Amino acid sequence: MTDAYRTAAGRGEADFEVQGSEFLGYAAPAPTVADAEAFAECVAGEHADATHNVPAYRVRVESGGPGDGYMLREYQSDDGEPTGSAGKPALNVLQQRDVENAVVVVTRYYGGTNLGVGGLARAYSRAAKEAIDAAGVVEQRPQERFTVTVAYDDSGTVRGILESADCEFDADYAERVSFDVTVASEDADDLRERVQSATSGRAAVE
Repeated sequence: MTDAYRTAAGRGEADFEVQGSEFLGYAAPAPTVADAEAFAECVAGEHADATHNVPAYRVRVESGGPGDGYMLREYQSDDGEPTGSAGKPALNVLQQRDVENAVVVVTRYYGGTNLGVGGLARAYSRAAKEAIDAAGVVEQRPQERFTVTVAYDDSGTVRGILESADCEFDADYAERVSFDVTVASEDADDLRERVQSATSGRAAVE
């Protein structure tokens, strides 16, 4: 999983009306299926009084063990709208924009006028497009996460290495010091080796 991909830069929202029905579009990055589903559940919870909350996502999942490549898991639901009128148009936007590791949710408050399958498809597609546009699209390299745990004596050394590397990390200073590291997959092995070398193998890397 070393090839770059396009994904949502952040969260985006859209809001418009079609013949009295209000459509709210939400988009967000989703590194995992669990993240995508949690975002969809959060939006649905915030709009529990809505007529429909329609989710769609495309997320990379490993097809086997590390290094075996990945597959795209795609999901959509019409959430009670006519088959093919809501979830599929939203998912099509992610496909057409070639956006991965991202989720969109379109919320509809029914306004009393039936829009028909074609009208619904256009509205759900528009909401997804505008939400993605608001979020922005960036190129991302696949990320890998690991944890480095060391004694206090080695924590300064490890922190210095991480601060000089192109990575993100959170430190937890407890009985021992743990660093939760997120780094581009192609750089992960080199960073682990640097940490192990600098601590003479004393660092526990998981």
